[in-house]
Amino acid sequence: MQYTRILLKLSGEALMGEKQYGIDPKRLSEYAQEVKQIVDKGIQVAIVIGGGNIFRGLAGASNGMDRVQGDHMGMLATVINGLALQSALEDAGIETRLQSAIKINEVAEPFIRRRAVRHLEKGRVVIFGGGTGNPYFTTDSAAVLRAIEIEADVILKGTRVDGIYTADPEKDKSATKFDFISFDDVLKKGLKVMDTTAFTLSQENELPIIVFDMNTQGNLLKVMEGENIGTKVNL
Repeated sequence: MQYTRILLKLSGEALMGEKQYGIDPKRLSEYAQEVKQIVDKGIQVAIVIGGGNIFRGLAGASNGMDRVQGDHMGMLATVINGLALQSALEDAGIETRLQSAIKINEVAEPFIRRRAVRHLEKGRVVIFGGGTGNPYFTTDSAAVLRAIEIEADVILKGTRVDGIYTADPEKDKSATKFDFISFDDVLKKGLKVMDTTAFTLSQENELPIIVFDMNTQGNLLKVMEGENIGTKVNL
């Protein structure tokens, strides 16, 4: 295997599956099986999940809601998604811990870096909920921050497209895919991989990012085995 410890970033929208809103149990089960494949190979897995299938703070703010209140609602949405994913992973036979950046002790452990690392060393999947615990930061930023803190080898950003393209492949049929691209080239070309704060933090800490299609069965394992799946961003 190419990596020992990874952080998997999933969007909240990914959990909707074929639905227009909320959580699709079928999609959750599929993701749990994908994660199980790599956990069974001895890879240590941490996960950060968004909350956009339930609530987006930025969307709330654009409709007149207080931005800080909206962001706190979004953080709670990520905890709901984390609980759902924890349940699916445990149904698949994977020992899982949910840690939250905001105190919600009845349903999740508080985020404690050393405890998270210990869980990973024991083969447990750790889900980080609650974003960074601060408003104005996205779950992309939370993913990079947690990956750095736990000393992950790579961030895997699971999306519905199979990598980074010269343009949006869903809108521009002539768009071409990159297999490898540098952080500098992403910035020069104005490509959207993560928000700028998260992307810069990853670049400064020399933490590679792989963007790949999480919805194709077996892709996560193929990435771990070093196959040319998706797009790799590094220095």
